[in-house]
Amino acid sequence: MKKVSSTSTDWWRSALIYQIYPLSFYSTHGGAIGDLDGITEKMDYLANLGIDIIWISPFFPSPMKDAGYDVSNYCDVDTRFGTLDNFDKLVKAAHKRDLKVMIDQVYNHTSNLHPWFAESSANRTNPRADWYVWANPKPDGTPPNNWLSVFGGPAWTWHSSRRQYYLHQFVKEQPDLNFNFPPVQDAILDVAAFWIERGVDGFRLDTVNRYVQHPDLPDNPPLSTVIEVEEDWQPVEPIHMQYERYNQAQPSNLDFLRRLRTLCDTSGVILLGEIGAVNQEELLGAYTSSGDALHTGYTFNLLRSAIHPQFVQQQLALIDNHLSDGWPCWAFSNHDVMRAISRHSGVPESQRDSYARLLLTLLLSLRGTPCLYQGEELALPESQLEYDELDDPVGLAMWPEIKGRDGCRTPLPWDSTKPYCGFSSQRPWLPIKKPQQERAVNLQEHDPHSTLNFFRVFIKWRKSQPALCGLGALTITQADDRLLVINRQGSPSIRAGYNFSAHHVSIAVAHSDKKMLDSPLCQARQEGQNYILPPYSSVFIECQ
Repeated sequence: MKKVSSTSTDWWRSALIYQIYPLSFYSTHGGAIGDLDGITEKMDYLANLGIDIIWISPFFPSPMKDAGYDVSNYCDVDTRFGTLDNFDKLVKAAHKRDLKVMIDQVYNHTSNLHPWFAESSANRTNPRADWYVWANPKPDGTPPNNWLSVFGGPAWTWHSSRRQYYLHQFVKEQPDLNFNFPPVQDAILDVAAFWIERGVDGFRLDTVNRYVQHPDLPDNPPLSTVIEVEEDWQPVEPIHMQYERYNQAQPSNLDFLRRLRTLCDTSGVILLGEIGAVNQEELLGAYTSSGDALHTGYTFNLLRSAIHPQFVQQQLALIDNHLSDGWPCWAFSNHDVMRAISRHSGVPESQRDSYARLLLTLLLSLRGTPCLYQGEELALPESQLEYDELDDPVGLAMWPEIKGRDGCRTPLPWDSTKPYCGFSSQRPWLPIKKPQQERAVNLQEHDPHSTLNFFRVFIKWRKSQPALCGLGALTITQADDRLLVINRQGSPSIRAGYNFSAHHVSIAVAHSDKKMLDSPLCQARQEGQNYILPPYSSVFIECQ
């Protein structure tokens, strides 16, 4: 990857982000969901992990049609999570422990219960008539174009008051704001300024490439006319048959991000963007290069498939080809995808914790800003839920082929001896199953060999290795069915090997090798001119 010069303001490049899904983190009021005070109460736990930034998913007022990503008031806290005063206390507690606070911002759409939409939908002449994407029907009454919702079906819903369709790229209760209308951009910048005034250190921008649509609303072309697809390809989700050329990634989308960056730069607030598209690598480069839009962004390259050496090599090369002087954020799990340790079906159950540790060592070795999802430090697997246990609109609409996102969103198990694993005193919004209970915090806290304590020790060790958390180049020297070997340039440089198999593998000693580093729980050994790696383990070698 390309060389990027470092400045004193580049602290975020090596920072470790920890995503908190507040619905499932910890409940102090005994309710079915977590709350802001729950995050504050567990702030020592978070600080002891060794992380640098907590990213908090939405906690704003919402009817919860999409787990809080349908916001009905951008500048308040949903009473189920607490109050603005609770948020202020959270920020103060985090800053006291040298943790920075990043919050989700959902700008692409609001809830249909947001006052802006209530006014906009009343008629075509009110002051906010153009704040959302409205369009007349075709002469036959059908939607204005062929755009599809990410969550299934058309991206248009008829509104009888206006006698028009409104755009919703997600569920119909999430109408899209019209970023082609300048007052909308101004209002969103006011929202950002509100949270900056409350002391936040960063924004994670939901679906950041979808803010602006082509004003003429032309039809999207079939994906097969743009890239080569298999002749008999039949995706479960019809949107994957369409190339989203006109409903996302418009040139003026970047213009708005530059306005937002200018605002944030005055307070040192960083911008992390979520980018999901067929051309996501290209957009990551465009949105993070030149230092005038996003600070960093992540794509779904490493979030939807099993992590193995050749796949990692392929995906890193795809991104590097487009990155220029931009900066990536890496994650293997988050609230939208199956947990990483459950995506690799070939890992024996007895080796799941070792595999979780292997993934951490790799994630924290990549050149970019790493992001962990709550529960990864416990090696939590994906929860297997029944249909009647689901909350996610994706799973409810596409079961059983797609089981939705609830399996990665179940509450954290804090204490295996307590009802609901100590998450709450009443039944949580999603169940905690036995595989999660068996990895509860209390069972791992005092076990020096637990995955939780490995996370703590390895994160601390990484910070002592400038090559792993610096800006130096990353090169992959070997990637086959079992072994991944990378070099990280630094002073000194580090060569690292990762065994993704259930068998011992060897790495030849190189002429430039100086010594094998004593990394946490290192099980590798040197035998003559080879390093021997046990199953699902890693080795770090100082080299010239």
